[in-house]
Amino acid sequence: MEDKTVYICDNCGHKEYKWTGRCPSCGTWNSFSETKVSKKQPVRLSDQGTAAAAPVPLASCATGEQVRIFSGIQEIDRVLGGGIMKGSAIMIGGEPGIGKSTLMLQLAESVSRQMKVLYISGEESAPQIKQRADRMGLSGKEMDILCETDLDAIMRVLNSGKYSFVILDSIQTAISREMGNTAGTVNQLKYTCTTLTDWAKLKDAVVIMIAHVTKDGNISGPKTIEHMVDTVLYFENSGTDLRIVRASKNRYGSIDEVAIFRMMEKGLEQIKNPETIFLTKRDGEIPPGISTAAVYEGTRVFLVELQALTVPAKAGVSRIFSDKIDSSVISRISAILEKRCRIKFSDQDIYVNVSGGIRIKDVGIELPIAMTLYSARTGIPVSGSVLSAGELSLTGEVLNVRNIEGRARTAADFGFKRLVSPAPVPKDTCIKFERIKVINDGIKAVFGKATSAEPEDKEIQ
Repeated sequence: MEDKTVYICDNCGHKEYKWTGRCPSCGTWNSFSETKVSKKQPVRLSDQGTAAAAPVPLASCATGEQVRIFSGIQEIDRVLGGGIMKGSAIMIGGEPGIGKSTLMLQLAESVSRQMKVLYISGEESAPQIKQRADRMGLSGKEMDILCETDLDAIMRVLNSGKYSFVILDSIQTAISREMGNTAGTVNQLKYTCTTLTDWAKLKDAVVIMIAHVTKDGNISGPKTIEHMVDTVLYFENSGTDLRIVRASKNRYGSIDEVAIFRMMEKGLEQIKNPETIFLTKRDGEIPPGISTAAVYEGTRVFLVELQALTVPAKAGVSRIFSDKIDSSVISRISAILEKRCRIKFSDQDIYVNVSGGIRIKDVGIELPIAMTLYSARTGIPVSGSVLSAGELSLTGEVLNVRNIEGRARTAADFGFKRLVSPAPVPKDTCIKFERIKVINDGIKAVFGKATSAEPEDKEIQ
């Protein structure tokens, strides 16, 4: 029998048997794609005679280390919450050429020492992958390669029972004829993700799917299927040779951890002690508009350099340029300084940068940002031996942040002499502590002088 032609909405998956301009289900215009529905039944999990699912007592379920796979790459295990959970589906996205395939090939080599690994490539041929593996010094003896894009063919291989660790590069290349002849559509992605995730759960295996990102940094297409997988990792480019892997979703661990690698000739190299990797070494005095902050990410403290520049706004409209720290945070802090410290930012263009290119979400960065902005605006440098940490309220109060003791110890270990913070630190941290309550006190502690004018609110002085 001939294949049947149907029209499927790329946005919601609604089916029609004739083309229409507007989807009656979601209202999207020009979203229907012509699809050939094959009469041939696709290969499903049930084709292998799998027994029907049955409930089991919760108390009998395995826990602890036996349900995780330790990959041998410490930074990957860290960002995944202590190892790769068996029976999980993981999606990793990043810009083209950032090193996703390189990292996954290294991961496959490392895991293959423990179990049988299948690397599925829909973008490269087997000789191309072998050439890259040789350049990286990987043997690949225990790893199999499958260069295939047809989902039915892939499932036949997976249902053979040989593999318990699978990497798909990339999910946008997989295609099921049941969902049409075009790869990368929303329906194809949903169907592929559902099929592979179900297989991973049923076989207690691991599936890692590589995904591409759009120009704005979001995962293209798979953004709509992030809820289907257990973990979503983003591969970030710092603008240097550093690569940062961060979890935006993790059912089995924290999303605060980051993994840091350096791109080398033979692949990605782990940076196991990155405390000062984001600091810039200088000879002589530190110029105005620069300060150092202790940032708490997951279970580690990083020392990062903040940079700020203020220039008169053109045409009277001020703008904020910041891509590593949320620009709304910069706007709020500059407003607090203008209101509480009487130093004007509303007529200035503000540029903020983080040396090394790491993206920061820790609220403890707010007080150091305030010091950096004040330094840039007044031309008064921040001493290279001073660190600050704290969250700012709209009233000008400086609030405590988590793990202040760890920040203090890390700062002391690398030669910093003073810490300005709202919470006291233990005396054995070998660093001088200056406790503050409001932003005006912080500026006085850091710069050794009061603010340029008395605060407008009498209660904060």
